[in-house]
Amino acid sequence: MGIFRRGLSRTRQSFFGRISQILGNTEIDDDTWDEIETLLIQADCGFDTTLKVIDSLQDRVRAEGITRSDQLQDALKETLGDLLQFPPVMDISGRDLSIILVVGVNGSGKTTSIAKLAHRLKNLSNRKVLIAAGDTFRAAAIEQLQTWGQRVDVPVIANRPGSDPGAVVYDATAAAKARGFEILLVDTAGRLQNNYNLMRELTKISEVSGNVVAGAPHEVLLVLDGTTGQNAIEQAKRFQEASGVTGVIVTKLDSTAKGGMVFSIFNDLQLPVHYLGLGEGIHDLVLFTPEFFVDSLFDDDDEAS
Repeated sequence: MGIFRRGLSRTRQSFFGRISQILGNTEIDDDTWDEIETLLIQADCGFDTTLKVIDSLQDRVRAEGITRSDQLQDALKETLGDLLQFPPVMDISGRDLSIILVVGVNGSGKTTSIAKLAHRLKNLSNRKVLIAAGDTFRAAAIEQLQTWGQRVDVPVIANRPGSDPGAVVYDATAAAKARGFEILLVDTAGRLQNNYNLMRELTKISEVSGNVVAGAPHEVLLVLDGTTGQNAIEQAKRFQEASGVTGVIVTKLDSTAKGGMVFSIFNDLQLPVHYLGLGEGIHDLVLFTPEFFVDSLFDDDDEAS
């Protein structure tokens, strides 16, 4: 709970904490609803998600006979919590080798998220993990992944910059099978969501992995930069079309006041959030826990709030 509270402090102090301030000991009126709606939109919950929350909250108010503004906070927390779900167990068991494809745009924190995820799977789940450096367009991406691999003690299969990413994935899959690895994490080049050719290549990488291991990729995790708010939702829609995204990792939430975008992921995309990036440390990729997330948004114990 502590890491959630620290990591979400900017969103809490900027927007959700202000909801507590406006919900004084007064009767609920049109101004109350307008203020709540404004703050939810400013927190990047998104327009459609905000309207859904307001509608559900108004239904709850009528059903429970709530008349005072100060009674709304708990109802709002419950309404927001109803949008979220604890992430399902990822499909990475029950076979010799499971392949996780990790996708996302440049600068989203994809490479570091792969390393942190590898660290979690290796140390918390006791799995043998291998990483494939499928981002061959940038030499720096390969070097960065190799550096992270050394740091978390997970081997990295790489090729020359500019080589065919599909070939890297093929070689890494063959190596993983031969050496008894249980999970292969595949990095991919940071795709711009409107670049048709790169999106086609992403589809090709998925097909290559499926040709080597039945049903692969078994998970496709999309890394979204939390600081981009609703722009990340538009990116996600394009990736859903190109690569069959199965879940989301939201990064950099400790650096933004736009944490409300997590609610849009569930409402607009119908995708589970598996992990949140709440800091730069190796242990700061945490399992998404809806209760902790919502409670941390409304915890107003900060001196700065």
